[in-house]
Amino acid sequence: MSAILKEPALEFRPMQDVDLPEIVEIERQSYPHPWTQIIFGDCLHAGYSGWVCGRSGMIEAYGILSAAAGEAHLLNICVRKESRQQGLGRKMLRHLVAIARRHDTEMIFLEVRPSNAAARALYEDEGFNELGNRRDYYPAGDGREDALILARTL
Repeated sequence: MSAILKEPALEFRPMQDVDLPEIVEIERQSYPHPWTQIIFGDCLHAGYSGWVCGRSGMIEAYGILSAAAGEAHLLNICVRKESRQQGLGRKMLRHLVAIARRHDTEMIFLEVRPSNAAARALYEDEGFNELGNRRDYYPAGDGREDALILARTL
């Protein structure tokens, strides 16, 4: 009789300064123009809501949310390359939406690269709608890339 191995439970917890080196490494492996440790630290020290999720002490996904004046803004969400295609991006997004609701926000906004088809599909599937674009928002290999502005009513 073979033993059934149970995967450790996925845990969500607030992001801490001690997490930043691991987060920055995930960010560096995921994006050609990654956020720096200083940017993440500034977000935490400004009081933004930073969250990580993982198993067995390893961070598999993270996200940063700003909430004020009845609105929330999803600033960053990322899943470790080895942990993709397991629904972790969706779980982190839903967790951040729940955090936004706890802050009594009525709307959540985000920007996404038009070239990021996977993220766009996730956001659309989770009820986000396109509002417009921000010209030359993201750095790109050959200059700048626009951002699509998406929003969802909470």
